[in-house]
Amino acid sequence: MEHRIKKAELLSALSYALDLTEGQPQGHGVRCCWIGARVGREMGLAADQLADLHYTLLLKDIGCSSNAARICQLFLTDDIEFKRDIKTVNESLPQVLRFVLSHTGLKAGLAERFRALVSAFAASGAIARELIETRCQRGADIVRRMRFSERVAQGILDLDEHWNGKGQPTGLGGADISMGARIALLSQVADVFHTSAGVEAAKAEVSKRSGSWLDPTLVKAFEKVAAEPGFWSGLASPRLGEMIVEMIDSDEDHGVDDDYLDDVAAAFADVVDSKSPFTAGHSRRVTLFTDMIAQELGHGETERRYLKRAALLHDIGKLGVSNQILDKPGKPDAEEWAVIRAHPMLSEQILLRISAFRDLARIAGAHHERLDGKGYPRGLKGDEICDATRMLTTADIFDALTADRPYRAAMSVSKALSIMKSDVGSAIDGRCFDALVRAMGQLEQAAA
Repeated sequence: MEHRIKKAELLSALSYALDLTEGQPQGHGVRCCWIGARVGREMGLAADQLADLHYTLLLKDIGCSSNAARICQLFLTDDIEFKRDIKTVNESLPQVLRFVLSHTGLKAGLAERFRALVSAFAASGAIARELIETRCQRGADIVRRMRFSERVAQGILDLDEHWNGKGQPTGLGGADISMGARIALLSQVADVFHTSAGVEAAKAEVSKRSGSWLDPTLVKAFEKVAAEPGFWSGLASPRLGEMIVEMIDSDEDHGVDDDYLDDVAAAFADVVDSKSPFTAGHSRRVTLFTDMIAQELGHGETERRYLKRAALLHDIGKLGVSNQILDKPGKPDAEEWAVIRAHPMLSEQILLRISAFRDLARIAGAHHERLDGKGYPRGLKGDEICDATRMLTTADIFDALTADRPYRAAMSVSKALSIMKSDVGSAIDGRCFDALVRAMGQLEQAAA
């Protein structure tokens, strides 16, 4: 059965996942879309340009998870807090210095923090270029795989370029920066300062950055729409997500089918897995193992397709977990463990926003539950855990054991299966485990 939902509905809901990795208040991407789309209309953009602008604004941060580990490595800091706070910094040296001093190595020892600060100051330009280039190129590659136009990809590539040519990563300036990127940057500045300090602060900051970061013509367009009745109240409306979907001309949004839903699930799995070198490929491997288990248990193509989407998206809530926790080589403390335990619920909340993925939400939200009730986040047990979740959980545990982790090297398949066997009936469903063992045996025979 195909799901005919609007592309705008799908992507506006998924933009909430991108807000997590950027540390922005919930709905940042949707609010930027409201601001930028109004500016685009004021500029007289054509319907196809407005549709591409809409998607650029919703997906502007889609590459952001790819530099999270590097930020933690370079600055010894929480990548989510770092990304959140840097959006309020302008290009003046005093502000940059204050930011680096207040965000580098706060939990590290004095000598380690000193080394990180020296390295950060010595190579600040090169580091900024590297981090932004990684993010922008990764984001552009992902939206191309999601079948968006080159105009959308270019808007994401140019997001951090500034009107005065002093932005990153290539130093483009003026009209050489794509229109989508120019509007997206303005919208980002307006929303960040509006949510942190209010309407007047947003208007003042946009005006202050006119001619330096921002295109002066777009600033004038923003000032005009910002004075219109309903602009700021619309930004605060609980219906903003629905209003965003309604803003797209129906001729430019024909809805999506099951093939496109598969592509989007795969793309967002890559966003999640890019966050840490220790999770690279995790979602796709879990998807493979889940599918192998389902096939062994006799499930048909339709149900397996549904399960594969759940497996691809089961960890989307990890975008809200700092790499300081994900990549920590030692045991997490109580506060860190609480953050880890919250990620399945975040996955569920994101997927519940999407009508086509609602049935997947309960599966993703329960993939760390145990049959004995000692799992998380709800402590479900026995028959409270559905068959689909049991397959996914088995696959997830198997991949966790057979992949490298910050605290240990990958285990062999035989050792992993031996450990899992001892958990059958308490954490792992016996039928799912036996199906996994059979599937691994068939792979071994095929390889031989």
